[in-house]
Amino acid sequence: MVYDPKYEAFLVYFNRDHDYFECHEVMEELWLSQERDLFYKGLLQIAVGAFHFRAKNYKGAIKMLESAAEMLRPYPVEHAGIQLGKIRDEAVQLAQELKQMSEEPVPYRDLFIEVTDPKLGDAVSRLSAQISPNDPIRLRPQRGPNHDLRDLRWRNKHTNE
Repeated sequence: MVYDPKYEAFLVYFNRDHDYFECHEVMEELWLSQERDLFYKGLLQIAVGAFHFRAKNYKGAIKMLESAAEMLRPYPVEHAGIQLGKIRDEAVQLAQELKQMSEEPVPYRDLFIEVTDPKLGDAVSRLSAQISPNDPIRLRPQRGPNHDLRDLRWRNKHTNE
C-alpha cells in the first residue's frame, strides 16, 4: 500500500515530536483532500484532544477524544498500517480519567500510534530524517519558515510522483 506523505508526516509529528498542533495542520489538509474521510478526521481529533490535554483544557480534551473514539469505532483494530484499536482505546481511557479527575490533575503523558506495516514504518523513518524535530513541549503553535519549507517539499514530492 502507498501512503500519502501527509499521513506519514502526521505520524512523525505525533510519535516523534508529540507536536499535536502540527499534526492537526497536516491531517486537516489530508482530511480535506480525501473528501473528509472519517478515519482521518478521527486521527485529527485525537491530536487535537492531546493538544488540549497538554494545555490543561480538560473539557476540550474530553470532547475531542470521545468524538475521535466514536468516529474510529467502525474501523478494524489494524487499519491503514497502524494499530488503530490501541490508540482508540487509549483515547477512551484518557477521556475517562479526565472525567473522573478530582482535585489532583491527571499527569500529562504523550500518546503514541503504533505502526504495524513495515513499509509505512520505513517511510515514516525516512521522512523523520528529513523533517527537523519540533519542540515537543510547547503549548502554543510556533510556525515559521520550517513549516513553509516542509509544505513546499510535500507539494513538490506529491506533484512530481
